Amino acid sequence: MDIWELNLRHLRAMAQIASLGTINAAAGAVNLTQPAITQALARLERQLSVALFERRSDGMSPTEPALLLAPRVEAAMAQIVSPHVTMARMRALLALADAGSYTGAARATGLSVPSLHRAVGDLALATRRRLVERRGRALGFTDAGMRMVRAFRLARAELVAGLSEIEALKGRETRVIAIGAMPLSRARVLPEAVVRFARDHPQVQISIVEGSRAELVEPLRDGVIDFTLGALRDPLPEPDLSQEALFTDRPVVIGRSDHPLAGSAPALATLSACEFVMPPAGTPLRNAWDACFVDVGLAPPVVPIETGSVMMIRQMLLHSDRLTVLSPHQLAVELEAGLLTRIADPVKGMYRTIGITRRLGWRPTSVQDTFIEVLRQVAAN
Repeated sequence: MDIWELNLRHLRAMAQIASLGTINAAAGAVNLTQPAITQALARLERQLSVALFERRSDGMSPTEPALLLAPRVEAAMAQIVSPHVTMARMRALLALADAGSYTGAARATGLSVPSLHRAVGDLALATRRRLVERRGRALGFTDAGMRMVRAFRLARAELVAGLSEIEALKGRETRVIAIGAMPLSRARVLPEAVVRFARDHPQVQISIVEGSRAELVEPLRDGVIDFTLGALRDPLPEPDLSQEALFTDRPVVIGRSDHPLAGSAPALATLSACEFVMPPAGTPLRNAWDACFVDVGLAPPVVPIETGSVMMIRQMLLHSDRLTVLSPHQLAVELEAGLLTRIADPVKGMYRTIGITRRLGWRPTSVQDTFIEVLRQVAAN
């Protein structure tokens, strides 16, 4: 069901009942009367079409749906923080952030522009923060507004995950796995894991967002992506993320099959004079490659064209004397077909650690957890 149909205060009351064990104790925690909480719980159970508690003489015992939903609600509330946030206000701010304008937000939600204005204005007033501002003819978010948008996105992700777990209990699969895929992961590891997982979970939707780390890290931190798969960073620059290594990749120098250096096993000094097509400076692969030359007193090769697109790199290699440094997995089809060839084997000490990056404190749903385990198995092989 749509999370916007729910009431945040009712959800918080449910989580408090699960934690404290009685409606009376929860009433004091959420500042509602006992009859109001009883009515709120009854309405929530009707909306979800499940029983959330077993009523006993000594209190309330949470059912399996409540045990799945309550931690998600608590995590969402930890992001929202303010008791003045309502579902309508949260929805309005997120719609405005996603659409970039009140008109676009109105089209996306079906709500009127005045009601969206009012909800965002009431939210700013209640939290005593300026959230949006005019920047010429455009609309922008203040720093406080951007922080609140991120918190609301993470809260929304928690609530959606909780509801999808309940729907799965009822036999209706609505769970989604959103993966940020960096170039190397798209070659073999991720496709094989997706095929294995989908064989046993055909109803689970898998959404793969392709991009570089720079393009994927903010959607990951916002909760739009569940985790990313690709080259890890050492040290990890974002304190709110964590990493898990899966395997080590050793790139090789690759060029077209009739390249002048093909079959010659060139030394670094020879490669230093060649033109390369490489990912941008600052990426793990590029940093490691440049360091190979600097460490022996050579100037790194000239890289007049920078791109992380394997498709672009492949075409430029086929039609020029340029070289690249990539994992053989990323160009496996071209290497096996004889269109491209290994020019030089991996340089000693040059490698990339490939793995999963996720948000600190992220708790995967059961199917997300299963998919990650499949990834580990594929990587181990």
